[in-house]
Amino acid sequence: MNKNHKSVGKYIAILYRQAQSYIVSQTKAYNIGRGQYAYLMVLFEQDGISQEDLSNQLMIDKGTTARAIDKLEKAGYVTRRINAEDRRAYNVFITDKAREIQPVLYRTLTSLTDNYVKDLNQDEKEVLYKILEKMVNSAMVYTKENSED
Repeated sequence: MNKNHKSVGKYIAILYRQAQSYIVSQTKAYNIGRGQYAYLMVLFEQDGISQEDLSNQLMIDKGTTARAIDKLEKAGYVTRRINAEDRRAYNVFITDKAREIQPVLYRTLTSLTDNYVKDLNQDEKEVLYKILEKMVNSAMVYTKENSED
């Protein structure tokens, strides 16, 4: 690869690492590990969702989700209950402790996003989100077509 080649992956990786570092620094006092905030964000909107649906929404494998939910449960942020219709499945519920830190998480993520787009005008922001959505959709199709399932 020549020096002048621009890699989308490189920039995405940098943004991801910077975001994770910032989020970890802002949530450290609450004993929330790297990536666990994403589960809470979904649960704030869909309390009681099944663990499988949580995995699907975040596009994270079931094993990783199970480990993250286990950690959040041990930290007192969520509880799991067996699904009444499917005894093999669990539904995940947030606790009062999680509700208490909800404003911190929202503030952290809003601040991060605002910082990322602060130098963009409204038209550029709209184009950025459309491009990112297209990229995610393309990545999902590509991954599905090229996975060894």
